[in-house]
Amino acid sequence: MNEPLRVLVLWFPDWPLRAALGGPPPHPPTALMQANTVTACTASAREHGVRAGQRRREAQGRLSSLQVLPHDPARDERAFLPVLQLIESHAPGVTLLRPGLAVLRARGISRYHGGEDRASAALASVLAEAGFPEVRIGVADGPFTAEIAARGPSPCTVVPAGGAKDFLAPFPVQVLRDEQITGLLLRLGVRTLGEFTALPAVDVRDRFGEHGARLQALAAGADSRPLSPRPPDPELARQIEFEAPLGGADQVAFAVRQTADAVLLGLGEASTVCTEVRIDLTDDNGHVFSRTWLHPTCFDASDLVDRVRWQLEALAAENAKAPVDEARAFGGIVAVRILPVAVDDAAHHQPGLFGSGTDERLHHAVSRVQTMLGHQGVVTAALAGGRWLADRQVLTPWGERAVAPRDPAPPWPGSLPDPLPAEVFRPPRPLGLRAAGGDTISIDERGTLSAAPAFIDGTGVLAWAGPWPVHERRWAAGGGKRGHRFQVVDDQDRAWLVFCTGDRWWAEGRYR
Repeated sequence: MNEPLRVLVLWFPDWPLRAALGGPPPHPPTALMQANTVTACTASAREHGVRAGQRRREAQGRLSSLQVLPHDPARDERAFLPVLQLIESHAPGVTLLRPGLAVLRARGISRYHGGEDRASAALASVLAEAGFPEVRIGVADGPFTAEIAARGPSPCTVVPAGGAKDFLAPFPVQVLRDEQITGLLLRLGVRTLGEFTALPAVDVRDRFGEHGARLQALAAGADSRPLSPRPPDPELARQIEFEAPLGGADQVAFAVRQTADAVLLGLGEASTVCTEVRIDLTDDNGHVFSRTWLHPTCFDASDLVDRVRWQLEALAAENAKAPVDEARAFGGIVAVRILPVAVDDAAHHQPGLFGSGTDERLHHAVSRVQTMLGHQGVVTAALAGGRWLADRQVLTPWGERAVAPRDPAPPWPGSLPDPLPAEVFRPPRPLGLRAAGGDTISIDERGTLSAAPAFIDGTGVLAWAGPWPVHERRWAAGGGKRGHRFQVVDDQDRAWLVFCTGDRWWAEGRYR
C-alpha cells in the first residue's frame, strides 16, 4: 500500500485584508466589498457580527463605523508573490492554492530540520521575522486535512500519519464547502464528518453521485489531490518612460524596442514564453489606454513592437474626429508598459528536430503580411449565433481570440440550416427578382408570391424555393427586422440566398 502524501500548508488569516491595508493584524474593523457584498472582513469586524456574504447595508447596520474597501483579487495575488518567493527560498516546491494559502511537500523540509514539528516551527520563525507573524501551519496526509489543521488555534498543528480520519471526525460538514450536499446532510441529521464517513459508501454514491463519494473520501482523510510545485513567476512587466511626449506611432514603436527585448529576456530567464500580453499606453494627460493582445503561438520582440504600433494607430483612428495632425490625434505618449498576462513553458514551443513545421511557417508568413497591411489586414472567420448571415459571421484579426457576441449553440428559430452560403455580402447587395413579364415580384402578408420568378438581375432562373418569413426583435422600436428569405438558382448554376423587405430584394449570400 502506498504511503500517504505528507504535505505542509501555510495559511495567512485574512490575507485580502492584509493586502488591502498593507500591514499585519490586528486591523481596524474593515470589510472588503464586491458587487455590494462582503467578501472578507477583519477579526475586529467579526466581533460585531459582520460576516462574509452579508449585504453592505446589513454589515454597516451591525457596525456603523465599519470601514469599507473594494476587493481586488489581482492585488491579493501581487501582494502574495513576495511571500511565495520567501517560502521558495527556504523550502523549494511551494504550490499556490490561492492568495494567502500555499502548500508544499513535507518530506524534504522535515528531513532537513529533523522532524515535521521542527520544520513547521523553523518556517514560522522565518516568516515571523519577515513580518508575517500571523501565519498558521498544518501538516497532514493531504492538502485538505492540512488546511483544516492550519486553521486551528495553534500556530503549528501536526496530524500524525494515518490519523487524518480521527482528526477530521469532530469537524462540521460545512468544512467541505459544498452548500448543496452539506445542506442535504444537515437535513438528514448528519452534522459531522465522522457521521458522514460512517454512512455506507454505496449509499452515498447512489444518492450523491461521484462528487458525493469524493467528498466522503475527503472526510475520511483520503485526499488524492496532486501537487504541481512550480517556482513563483518573476515580475515580468517592463515599462519605459519618455522625457518628452512622443506623438508618432513609429516614434513610440522605435523607442519601445529595447523594452520589448527586456520582456523577452525576462521570459527567457524564467524558461517561459508569452502567449497573451497587455500593453498600457499613458498619454500626457495621465490617461491610460490598455489593451490585451493574444498570439497563436508566442510573442517575440518584433511582435510586441507591432502590437504597440497597432494600438497607437487604433487609438488615433478612434479619437480623430476632425482633420488634425495624425501625430497628435491621441495626445503625446509619455509611458509604455508591457505586461505578460499568460505564459507557457518554453519547452512546449521549441522547434522540432528537423526544423519548424508547416503551422509555424504559415504563422510567420501571415504575420509578415499583417505587419505590412496593419492589424485589420488579415482576419479569420468564426461562427456566432444569429438568424442573419451577417450576424453569424465574426471576423477577428489574426492572432486574436475569436469571441462570439452570441453563442451559436442554442437554437435560433428562423436561422438558416446547413449548408451555409460560402460568400456573405456585407452589406447586402441590392438586386432585382422579376417575373416573366418584367414586373418586380412582391410578397403579400400571407407569404404568397405575386408571380413565379423568371429573372434575377437579368439572368434566367432555373429553380427557386421559398419564401420563408423571418421576424426578429418584434418588441424593438419600429417593429424590428422582418422579411422573407428566398433561394434561387440561375441559369449559370449559381445559387443565391435573397430576402425581400417591402418591395425591395437583396442578396444576402451566394452558394459555391
